[in-house]
Amino acid sequence: MREMKDSGIEWIGEIGKNIKLVPLKYLLSSEEDNIKVGPFGSQLTGNDFVEDGYWVYNQRSVIDNNYKTNNTNISEDKYQLMRGFQVQTDDILITTRGTIGKISRVPLKHKEGIIHPCIIKFRIDEKKICYSLLQLLFNYSDFVEKQILYKSNATTIEVIYSETLKNIYIPVPTTVKQLGLAQFLEKKCVQIDAIYLNIKSQIDILEQYKQSVITEVVTKGLNTNVKMKDSGIEWIGQIPAHWKLHPLYFYFVERKNRNTRGKENNLLSLSYGRVIRKDINANGGLLPENFNTYNIVEDGDIIIRPTDLQNDKRSLRTGLVKEHGIITSAYIDLMPIRHIDTRYFHYLLHSYDIMKVFYNMGNGVRQGLNFSGFSRLMVFEPSYKEQVLISDYLDEKIREIDVLIDSKKEQLTIIEKYKKNFIFEYVTGKKEVK
Repeated sequence: MREMKDSGIEWIGEIGKNIKLVPLKYLLSSEEDNIKVGPFGSQLTGNDFVEDGYWVYNQRSVIDNNYKTNNTNISEDKYQLMRGFQVQTDDILITTRGTIGKISRVPLKHKEGIIHPCIIKFRIDEKKICYSLLQLLFNYSDFVEKQILYKSNATTIEVIYSETLKNIYIPVPTTVKQLGLAQFLEKKCVQIDAIYLNIKSQIDILEQYKQSVITEVVTKGLNTNVKMKDSGIEWIGQIPAHWKLHPLYFYFVERKNRNTRGKENNLLSLSYGRVIRKDINANGGLLPENFNTYNIVEDGDIIIRPTDLQNDKRSLRTGLVKEHGIITSAYIDLMPIRHIDTRYFHYLLHSYDIMKVFYNMGNGVRQGLNFSGFSRLMVFEPSYKEQVLISDYLDEKIREIDVLIDSKKEQLTIIEKYKKNFIFEYVTGKKEVK
């Protein structure tokens, strides 16, 4: 039977007899510049710059473990704003804000540059711990994650500092076992990741299917035998011949009903294509002191997020209001003025969004739109009965697809937990590689 000992830390429990819990500072090399943070480095000078600026190793470089696509260059006239230490081959970089605790190793071939202020760099003593085991602990288990989150100085963004990081406990097996353990765990992680990616691919296919169903039904209707006509809209093509075409302002006006006295407190938010409730008393620094400038919205309104149209990547700019509440006045609130089923028009505008119709429609620095510009969009109108039938059909169909998607997402959560627990049990010696 495997010999165990008390770790002295409640959440870890027992660990293998030959496992040592060692603070990270004792695993570092003795180089003078170990664990340094960008903001406290020396000032760059104009002589440090090349034609394409100066290479900056940022959080994305570490999280993606990809140094080839780092395009965060700073120009010479901006160098006064950046401080940092030069990055060298085999430096280990760790994120300290937001997605904290992710590490990556600078490869042999890299561009000369500096680290972003949100990055710490350090070097390990390879005689004490191998990098591949350290990478598993930081990036793929919750052993280090739990300690970092517990010790982080979190406000609205989680952050950890170098002195705190130095005292994170690392489980260290005997040196002869480290590489074998790391190779075993890496092999198992590849197998687990393959299952994870397969399920994630299924979710993507279901999402694409859902969008195609919406687009097909709102533009063609439910009757496949109906006579068609050219809509005159490039991105739509043909529509049923009896459907009417009008600009959006024929069916909607902009509702501007300010919450001037702050009496309304049912806070709503547009999130991933849905209008959801939000805790008005939530702490976190992201909400205003009062909500007097927010708009009062009603059941059946359609919300449009009209800003940053040049960054339209995920096509989730529309939402259907289903209750009385308030929402930021930065959004356009479409109020129906005719006898229509706004569910249908929401689905239609959502399909426009998916087809990137809103992309680059705006103007100004943030590529924004106001109601006047947005309302000129041409839309089409089935009969009211058809609108209801189409909306009912899509409500049910999407509900069925979303149930499948939620089930797949739950599987992903289970796999992530399994992977973390699997690594935890082996790095602490609760299980042993035969």
